Amino acid sequence: MVIRDERELAGAWTRFQRHTVAAPSPDLARYVERYWMVSWHYEKPYRQLIVPYPNVHLTFTGGAATVRGVSSRHQHRVLAGDGSVFGVVFRPGGFRPFLGAPVSTLTDRSVPARAVFPAEPPARPDAVTVERYLRTRLPEPDPRAAQAAAVVADIAATPGLHRVDMVARTAGLTVRGLQRLFAEYVGIGPKWVIRRYRLHEVTERLASGGPVDWAGLAADLGYADQAHLVRDFTKMFGEPPTWYAARY
Repeated sequence: MVIRDERELAGAWTRFQRHTVAAPSPDLARYVERYWMVSWHYEKPYRQLIVPYPNVHLTFTGGAATVRGVSSRHQHRVLAGDGSVFGVVFRPGGFRPFLGAPVSTLTDRSVPARAVFPAEPPARPDAVTVERYLRTRLPEPDPRAAQAAAVVADIAATPGLHRVDMVARTAGLTVRGLQRLFAEYVGIGPKWVIRRYRLHEVTERLASGGPVDWAGLAADLGYADQAHLVRDFTKMFGEPPTWYAARY
């Protein structure tokens, strides 16, 4: 029998962490989705579950800046003592103009920010100082980046899109063209992005607190049966849906 840390159940983690978010300035909004900051205090180390999205992150902590590519699966990070992180969430496709190379080269990898940005990272990162830092390498607008962002947004907003060929047809691309766009600009394939956002539908149903018709939900999301849905969810989130629901 697995005994879970009581600090991860029923939202208890919110007693130990503080989260804030901020929107980017207009000149950066085509590239940046949002800024976030989290601070924590744990007398005993805490194993934090991090679920993936198709976004590149730039994080600042302990005087260091790191670019984190899209993660293909869940991760865990250990939080201990007092600490904080300031982060930049780039829009899907939005980091490619800064990087100047396929975003897939960063998938499941982290690199020092100095590999992309020439300036010294801010000593006290906040929205103002980080935006000044980003502008040291502000690129020209890239229509392909905007196209990638639009396709991902369409996947996120349209539950009925659950196959790659459907997304390609809606975007006016061939399947191969869609795959190339995602490798270059998003950093992970369209099939993964579709699965990630359809599984987000599961978390929304769980958050509602009502009963879930698992067989019906699996069919709605394009799964052959409930077992396939649960297996995909567990692989992506690191635990079955009922365990995930217990966190919140």
